[in-house]
Amino acid sequence: MKKCLVFILLLFFGFKGFSQDTRAEYEGGNAVFAKKFMEMLYAYVDFQNYVLEGKVTYLINIDKTGKANRIDVLPKIKNGEMFVDDSQYALKKVKGKWKPATKDGVAIDSKYIMKVDFKSNTYDHD
Repeated sequence: MKKCLVFILLLFFGFKGFSQDTRAEYEGGNAVFAKKFMEMLYAYVDFQNYVLEGKVTYLINIDKTGKANRIDVLPKIKNGEMFVDDSQYALKKVKGKWKPATKDGVAIDSKYIMKVDFKSNTYDHD
């Protein structure tokens, strides 16, 4: 029983290290970012080169200065590296600044997660 209690306490303290006080937020709200990002995707990405059916999850890294500097796409798709590069280019075209996430009052790197359903052309953000 003592081992279980110690294990649970270690898990609790281990996960606490990854928590953040505030999440990263785009100026005007994250919904504004999602709309602008989708506009840039459709403007700069040739979707005929890719097989996109269903939901795609974008993991966007927001650094300590509030800059969106890296993007990952899940699940992996055909011609995935080119699609990630094209999505990265579209991300750079989105104007505006992020307010970085904070922990204990200090800015930290964080991830913004955005889910896009390319089948119905809808998007959702967390």
